[in-house]
Amino acid sequence: MGTYNLPRNVKGEGRIFFIFSMKSLLTAFIGGLAGIIFYFIFSALGLTIVGVVITLIFAFIGYAIGMFKVPETDGLEITRKTGGENIDDVIKRYIKFKQNNKKIYVYTKEEKIDD
Repeated sequence: MGTYNLPRNVKGEGRIFFIFSMKSLLTAFIGGLAGIIFYFIFSALGLTIVGVVITLIFAFIGYAIGMFKVPETDGLEITRKTGGENIDDVIKRYIKFKQNNKKIYVYTKEEKIDD
């Protein structure tokens, strides 16, 4: 009897802790760092639990930005134009758009018509 190589699903092997990709782990960490600022503010006021909850919310928002895609729906104009793209890519393009003073440069090729 011969041996056969079976194809295996290798998608997701670049993940850490099964749900985190490298990008989502990094964005969750950055969101958690932003939440720690609120943790220290609320812990100084004696509201440590509120600070922890806010830190977890910021970390989840960071995870969502790094992991999820914009849904494809026709109901809203932004989801119609950016549907299926990663949220962080949409945010990066928006920041670049704002830095260019809201200008989009379109290069077209003009053709001369000989009469």
